[in-house]
Amino acid sequence: MNGSGPKILVVGCGGLGGIVAAHLHEVGADVTAITSNEAVAAAVNSAGYRLRGDGNPRTIPGQLHTALPEGAGPFDYIVLATQPPQVEAAARDAAAHLAPNGHFVCLQNGLCEPRVAAAVGHDRVIGAVVAWGGSMVEPGLFDRTAAGGFTLGRLAGAPGPEIATLRPLLESVGPVSATDNLLGVRWSKLALNSGISSLGTIGGERLGPLVQVRRYRRLALEIWTEAVAVANAERVRLEKVAGTLDLNWVALSNAERELAVGSPALFAKHALLLAVGLRYRRLRSSMLRAIERGRQPAVDFLNGEIIRHAEPHGIAVPVNRRVRELVRALGDGREQPGRPLLDQLYETTRS
Repeated sequence: MNGSGPKILVVGCGGLGGIVAAHLHEVGADVTAITSNEAVAAAVNSAGYRLRGDGNPRTIPGQLHTALPEGAGPFDYIVLATQPPQVEAAARDAAAHLAPNGHFVCLQNGLCEPRVAAAVGHDRVIGAVVAWGGSMVEPGLFDRTAAGGFTLGRLAGAPGPEIATLRPLLESVGPVSATDNLLGVRWSKLALNSGISSLGTIGGERLGPLVQVRRYRRLALEIWTEAVAVANAERVRLEKVAGTLDLNWVALSNAERELAVGSPALFAKHALLLAVGLRYRRLRSSMLRAIERGRQPAVDFLNGEIIRHAEPHGIAVPVNRRVRELVRALGDGREQPGRPLLDQLYETTRS
């Protein structure tokens, strides 16, 4: 495909970006990848992209640059795989290297497409909602922690030829579907991550062990319930996560919010959360990894988005507010992750 297919730039090669870049190299796509981490670039350039986890462990030859090579571009697709706080700056910096009919592709969790669109224009942004997990264990070693693919869409309108061309490229990573309701998919994923990723950050563990504890599952259900209320107020039509998880059904009713145990429907919701935990049991929060590396966690792009959109509607979101406070405290070093902190969250949000 090199030389004849679309030219692709991957910006950011952490867990997600590194895995995407590796698979694109593997299928011979015309891909350039850049990172600000010199150690990661050195590891890839000396030993290749080393993959493990989902699929056979293997090493994929390919280059990784710390700056855009001279004469590279223009690019048909610029895949933004940075952390959410850096996505707007990354888009602005890369905009000059986008082909006249090119598009940015946002992989981030949260609601990053409108932020990028404000900088480069709505018609030039594609959302790629990620339904799989990945992390970088050490420089150049990428671990696929959960299987899955992508849902592609635009901020407005039906998927066009720009998505039809991108689709087979991303299918090198996993199954790809298209949607005409990108915001509905994004909000569902936002709600999911605001529970799973944030609680994993506070608890300091992978998802599997945490969801075995009933009170932690309850916290996730409450986070999701607040998020669904805000999405509904925003007139967002929520889509099922991975085609199966219906957050409108998962959201607690007023009666269920008063119950600790005893409701068959509540039992079913806990059982569903256990199933989600089983699928993503090896998932480790990217925010927790950011804290461990001395970076600020992107909680304002998860629970913070729910809070921000709740305020104009006068919707109370106390659990999301407390989660944001605790994750910020972890980022500042005022708290330490662990189950005692999750227990504190549970106790302080009972009213």
